[in-house]
Amino acid sequence: MPQIFRRSANTLSKLSLAGLLILVGTLIFLAILLARSSYVTRAQEFVEQPVQFSHRHHVKDDGIDCRYCHTSVETSSFAGIPPTKTCMNCHSQIWSQAPILEPIRASFREDRPVHWVRVHDLPDFVYFNHSIHIKKGMGCETCHGRIDDMPLTLQQNTLQMEWCLNCHRNPEQYVRPRAEVYTMGYKPPVPQSVMGPQLVKEYGIRGNTSCSTCHR
Repeated sequence: MPQIFRRSANTLSKLSLAGLLILVGTLIFLAILLARSSYVTRAQEFVEQPVQFSHRHHVKDDGIDCRYCHTSVETSSFAGIPPTKTCMNCHSQIWSQAPILEPIRASFREDRPVHWVRVHDLPDFVYFNHSIHIKKGMGCETCHGRIDDMPLTLQQNTLQMEWCLNCHRNPEQYVRPRAEVYTMGYKPPVPQSVMGPQLVKEYGIRGNTSCSTCHR
């Protein structure tokens, strides 16, 4: 019986299988890169707002404490967006006629809220509580980055689950004294490797990584 396939067909079939595996592996690798890119995570991207609020000016230049605007950060799961009245406490006297602040003045006159665009927008299936993180000594800077250096607000970190888990598994690397939670550019007085485990014990921090902690 004559041979149907040439001997080279064996080599071609092996090369085809190898090429297919390489193609599948490359596609998986590219998908992983895409999932971690700013295109998906939106990290390091400025968000257009009704008024381009500068944290650098208000925090670093004017010395305004985070809690002046984010009033519920210590008592609620939400940090809170300040009402227009909070803005007008200062801007009824300072920069009171600046064109850039007209949306704020209009909001105050018409008694309607400013529709700010959320920068750190977690999926609906993720539960995050600001107050417990503050209570356990996790600084604003740890998640939000050097917000006092941002002329426009951006998302510093990916907010992906692996990023959250890294802190939950290693809280001693990030915890700081409660009095320093709002301090930007904080430097521990002793090595973090020494202070961190002590604070973890003192604050009763547990590296809780059970699914129900965040997915409720």
